[in-house]
Amino acid sequence: MADVRLRFDALNAALKAAGEETRLRMLALLSEAELTVTDLTDILRQSQPRISRHLKLLAEAGLVDRYREGTWAFFRLAEQGGGAAVARALLDRLDPADPVIARDRARLASVRAARAAAAQAYFRAHAAEWDRIRKLHVADEAVEAAIRQALAGKPFRSLLDLGTGTGRMLELFGAEIERGLGIDLSLDMLLLARDRLERAGLRHCSVRQGDIYDLPLPNDCFDAVILHQVLHFLDDGARAIREAARVLRPGGHLLVVDFAPHEQEFLREQYAHRRLGFARETVTQWMSAAGLEPLLHRSLQPEPRSEGKIAVSLWLARDARALMAVSSSREVA
Repeated sequence: MADVRLRFDALNAALKAAGEETRLRMLALLSEAELTVTDLTDILRQSQPRISRHLKLLAEAGLVDRYREGTWAFFRLAEQGGGAAVARALLDRLDPADPVIARDRARLASVRAARAAAAQAYFRAHAAEWDRIRKLHVADEAVEAAIRQALAGKPFRSLLDLGTGTGRMLELFGAEIERGLGIDLSLDMLLLARDRLERAGLRHCSVRQGDIYDLPLPNDCFDAVILHQVLHFLDDGARAIREAARVLRPGGHLLVVDFAPHEQEFLREQYAHRRLGFARETVTQWMSAAGLEPLLHRSLQPEPRSEGKIAVSLWLARDARALMAVSSSREVA
């Protein structure tokens, strides 16, 4: 983390917030995982009102971030700002083998195990539906290989996965990035995604509930954005691409992966697909209208002897502002 200087009052508030036994234990736990008030109540064996008061103080001091999902709120160690720097500096000095910390970590493992069990129960209940759809299109392995190929030679440190689902895109690139964020509207899908990221040990990746049309993010904040099998669920794909373009940094890349046009009407009737695939020109025009420069379109056909009936398409576009700035500077020179 970059060197951050704090004003006296901000540093004083951060140290006061962290300088209490329960709150310091909370910081150590939240550096390991995103947790709810209920999770922390189970781990720390304290009342819910007491836990909530401690979290309020930590959040006000900028040491933790809070994210609302339906009736739940998730807490995580702050990632940016002066409070984040203070929290990291304090935790770097904390002995991980300390008996108090070790006991809390053991209880955290139990909470994670319960989460994993809930996620797997949901997956088992819906696996047949996903398997039925998966058999209709190109194998996942081939699609993921094409995704990697499309982004090869375009290094990125931060990745935003819109409509993250089970978090597979974050897992696919997690070892190569510094920060990953997945956004999805479904709380059930976020349950699966958190379980996947925790099992993969990707602490620098997280997921949030959010509206794909109105992202809770500032402009120009991610190097790469992926929309993987999302557009066919949406009423307004062009609007989603405009919002994705808004959060791209200059020179960043947007990758869209979705079905090519098909005639599997039952997907609309039974699985809430709004669109039965997209023509090449449709998504390309949406990207251009959002101010992006289309770079690539590729169509993957199912194997001839497979059950597949639907092709999968990839579209890649670039935010050209960095190139425009270079071009302008050359003209001036």
